[in-house]
Amino acid sequence: MNSRSLHDVVLVDAVRSPFGKAGSIYAGTRADDILVRTMRGLLERNPKIDPATIDEVAIAAATQTGDQGMNIGRSASLLAGIPQSVPGYSIDRWCAGALTAVTTVGSAIAMGQYDLAIAGGVEHMGNHPMGDGMDPNPRYLAEKLVDTDALQMGATAERLHDKFPHLTKERADKYALASQMKTAAAYQAGKIQRDLIPVAVRSAELGWGVATVDEPPRPQTTLEALAALKTPFRPQGRVTAGNAAGLNDGATVALIASGERAKELGLPIKARMVAFAFAGVAPEIMGYGPVPSTIKALAKAGLTIEDIGLFEINEAFAIQVLSFLDHFGIADDDARVNPYGGAIAVGHPLASSGVRLMINLARGFEERPDVQFGVTTMCIGLGMGGTIIWENPYFAGKGK
Repeated sequence: MNSRSLHDVVLVDAVRSPFGKAGSIYAGTRADDILVRTMRGLLERNPKIDPATIDEVAIAAATQTGDQGMNIGRSASLLAGIPQSVPGYSIDRWCAGALTAVTTVGSAIAMGQYDLAIAGGVEHMGNHPMGDGMDPNPRYLAEKLVDTDALQMGATAERLHDKFPHLTKERADKYALASQMKTAAAYQAGKIQRDLIPVAVRSAELGWGVATVDEPPRPQTTLEALAALKTPFRPQGRVTAGNAAGLNDGATVALIASGERAKELGLPIKARMVAFAFAGVAPEIMGYGPVPSTIKALAKAGLTIEDIGLFEINEAFAIQVLSFLDHFGIADDDARVNPYGGAIAVGHPLASSGVRLMINLARGFEERPDVQFGVTTMCIGLGMGGTIIWENPYFAGKGK
């Protein structure tokens, strides 16, 4: 058997649809049509790529039925006009679906089996509410493999508050407000819209329209309004609709390539994959998953948390982000964390969110040539975390 050397894995480009509130702007639009338009938009803005040379299409969805079923990686690529010769598959790791799609095709690229791939995710939570169609095995509860809270994401966030009582509701609300404000500032500066692919939408009452911006952000949010919100998961609880991501619809896609193919075609390189890791935790505190997955990824990369200059952390719940920051001794308002805001403001369409983190990190790299390494990380239902460490191709110190 011939020995093989590893190949650089790079992010060439990534885009997403505008995110909508579940069943709102996309109420009359199929999930696969949102994804198809996003895939076409990605290829349209990368005309140097011949779609016939794509080696693989990997698309994630947390609910793989109906308009998110039928092997959406294959079916959507055909609908997008990608040649029949290009294979595709669907993938599921719940919230980390798109992130896992990227690490999976990236692994094949590193081995030299692929040169170019599309990876992404889609979730239409209006058509497929969280948990829709699931049939958890009774053994989970009967054999005490998990507590009942493990199957309710909001309850797992309350459990994190229990575990870390110093991470109070007030801190969670302040973090949530900051996410809204940072998102509003990023929109004002035109930093988010540049990677959004407009999507045609249809309403039975209003007819055809075009989604061009995210629907969920609430820039008018105040601390007083957040403090007054109900706690639906527990009486006198700490998790509210204001300090958690909403239920959303949207799609993301990324072009992942070998460094050699990117240079050969003259493609931009927005980030280089350094290492990745997934880890498990108790399902009842699933939001803590990014802590061990980041520890593992840093060890694989031979780095420490001090080497990381930018963090993109999926804001499923404010407490989940705060528990990560608290573990690593990072301040709640550290400027390296989610500089364009996060999912509390723009939304979290489950399996699609991993690539949104990469979009933001790549833009952060452009703005920060002083930063060498960045992280994209997220928690995953049933007690997991996923982390990718990326290197900044614009790093001013590279090669010195």
